[in-house]
Amino acid sequence: MTINDAIELHLKDFSDVQKARFKRYYELLAEWNSRMNLTAITDPVDVVKKHFLDSILAEGLIEKGASCIDVGTGAGFPGIPLLIARPDISIVLLDALNKRVDFLKAVLFELELDAQCIHKRAEDAARLPLYREKFDIALSRAVAPLNVLLEYTMPFVKVGGTSLMYKGPAAKDELILADDALKKLSASAKLWEYHADWGERHVIAAEKLFKTAPAYPRKSAAIKKKPL
Repeated sequence: MTINDAIELHLKDFSDVQKARFKRYYELLAEWNSRMNLTAITDPVDVVKKHFLDSILAEGLIEKGASCIDVGTGAGFPGIPLLIARPDISIVLLDALNKRVDFLKAVLFELELDAQCIHKRAEDAARLPLYREKFDIALSRAVAPLNVLLEYTMPFVKVGGTSLMYKGPAAKDELILADDALKKLSASAKLWEYHADWGERHVIAAEKLFKTAPAYPRKSAAIKKKPL
């Protein structure tokens, strides 16, 4: 199946402009993927389902006009598909690899989308006044275990804001193991289940109840050596 067929079949409810953007996104992903490692998923139908549709599963949890940051965005997931689907929101795309940031900038230019790209590690960016506790929503997908991911994402979120963490079948177990991390980072979490034909999908929504303690996030080595 071609990318046009896959888009018409699975993204039929989107406007012609949105469909054209998804198509061009796929083309750029395939082109750049031949030169650098962006994704192991390359089949048009799989990209539409497992990247595009998967990324927008949680759009109903994002309020109109929300300010968002996609932490460890990689090839732009879930941030860019969400921006295509929800032009009312604003998104900052954060990644630690400069080559991926170059790809993101090229995609945004080609798709005529407005978003900021930042080349920094999450634990460094989260300590900058420009980004710390400045966002309504933090997004993350396939980045790290939940107890680690909470420390990377919660410092970006305003009090009352939410970290939306995309997870697979292990989400329930990860949530149990992250109880201490939630307490230390002043958050409460809710699990959302989505029924998709490409696999069991969950989004864990962690709401920030109080300001993040100055100690967090720690340096990457400390986070990995002793997760919360």
